Amino acid sequence: MPEEKKRRKMTLGKLRGMQRRSEPITWLTCYDYPMAQIMDASGIDMVLVGDSGAMTVLGHPTTMPQTLEAQLMLTEAVLRGREYMFVIGDMPYMTYEMSHEKAIENAGKFMAIGCDAIKLEGGARVADTVEAMVKAGLPVMGHIGLTPQSAPALGGYRVQGKTADAAKKLVEDAIALQEAGVWGMLVECVPPETMTLIHEAVDVICMSLGAGPDADGQLVIVHDMIGYFAAFHPKFVRKYVDLTEILDGAFRQYIEDVKSKDFPRPEHCYEMSKEELEKLGIDVE
Repeated sequence: MPEEKKRRKMTLGKLRGMQRRSEPITWLTCYDYPMAQIMDASGIDMVLVGDSGAMTVLGHPTTMPQTLEAQLMLTEAVLRGREYMFVIGDMPYMTYEMSHEKAIENAGKFMAIGCDAIKLEGGARVADTVEAMVKAGLPVMGHIGLTPQSAPALGGYRVQGKTADAAKKLVEDAIALQEAGVWGMLVECVPPETMTLIHEAVDVICMSLGAGPDADGQLVIVHDMIGYFAAFHPKFVRKYVDLTEILDGAFRQYIEDVKSKDFPRPEHCYEMSKEELEKLGIDVE
């Protein structure tokens, strides 16, 4: 049998090659070291260390309380667990809006710890910031549609691009980001028809998060697809396993085993030699 080819590090060039070949790109969020190891071994192409970790990991009601320090901590954990995957750092709320200089400085912190790219939210309104970051040598990914950091201004967590005017505005946002120099963009929570219009309007990599199949690949929040976040379950997510149910069963069984003294058993305990037991005056007969 032919030898299996050793997997090589995913790069932006390889992602663009996948786009040219119409090979769908797989993308998941990731927030910790053990999950990064599992994803890396499974063959996932990209991971996003999303500011969604503020909700899924840290328990905040929205992504907006996430700090740069907390985001960098999660990102470093993921980077320690990856070997092949393309890792994108997500810039938290108010880490790039204040000035171009601050945006470049903060994005540079993600790149300095080993990220392959960074992502920020917004369309035409952040195009000048994106342009400045790209000119500084930063690989920037955009994010349009439902942008959680702007949810209050959007009227909450609602589907975007549902009207003709709204769809046209998102196309304008996508073009503005492309002209500013992004290598790709995430389109979140829009009707498939709007996703198609965006995909056809730009040449950069377009990824879908609840935006239908007409994209260069798909992203989902890992906690949603594995049933590990009980707060809500988005319509656009296919649940592949229900870890909440599995873990609940395991924890209940553990409680029962400890209460009934069925755990630990002898096979779960360390042994002391007969000679050492005798020294302690313990009868081993």
